[in-house]
Amino acid sequence: MATFIEISDPADARLSDYRDLRDVQLRTTLEVEHGLFLAEGEKVVRRAVEGGFTPRSFLMAPKWLAGLADALATTDAPCYVMPERTIEDVTGFHVHRGALASLVRKPLPALADVVAGARRVAVLENLIDHANVGAAFRNAAGLGVDAVLITEACADPYYRRAIKTSMGNVFNVSWTRARGMEDILSALRDGGFTTAALTLADGSISLDALAARRDERLALVFGTEGAGVDPRTEKQVDLCVTIPMEPGVDSLNVAAATAVAFYATRVSRAGA
Repeated sequence: MATFIEISDPADARLSDYRDLRDVQLRTTLEVEHGLFLAEGEKVVRRAVEGGFTPRSFLMAPKWLAGLADALATTDAPCYVMPERTIEDVTGFHVHRGALASLVRKPLPALADVVAGARRVAVLENLIDHANVGAAFRNAAGLGVDAVLITEACADPYYRRAIKTSMGNVFNVSWTRARGMEDILSALRDGGFTTAALTLADGSISLDALAARRDERLALVFGTEGAGVDPRTEKQVDLCVTIPMEPGVDSLNVAAATAVAFYATRVSRAGA
């Protein structure tokens, strides 16, 4: 069972994992270099622990201890207990969902291992917004996508905001990071996938037409928030696909586009 330690000083060195969480660049560097990530909120913390991630420590106000008693019972990691206002002094923001945990990252699996056995795969090419990455994982978990592949420049799915937006579903979907699209597309070709990029490129087929194909194994590629899918990627995929829109609106944001595309091509509908 976790060891409960009351702390009153926000400058206590034991709280270093949780300090100044609003600085995205600092946190991303710190977390990757030290092999840790942070989970926020009762549901997300529980999902991380249930997902087999080893806690380094917990930080929470007294009123949240009972709600996470089951997760705290599975580990001997320290649980730092502080008043909510003092926690805010440490983190730089109000922890409105009551609890934080610092957990140890697992090594990422090999690209081929993630692709093996999957029927629906999402590829996130250089998405830089953590909320969009988190939303894509939540949509993937809810709409039958088996795996997510991300490029080296893509935002970290284990950054606190991405985990929070995903409601902890980054722990429920198999994923890995590759150096670039060439490696990803090569692995998908070797796995027998049809690759389809969501884009506004001329000559694209509609999402309805893609769904009607009923591809046995399908990988959907989503590009960065501003420019979309890289033109070089468009030339290498099997298909370019557009979501039909009403006049006056050319596209959806990438988080919404993932939900629409995942639903339209889900295995139960495609009959694959």
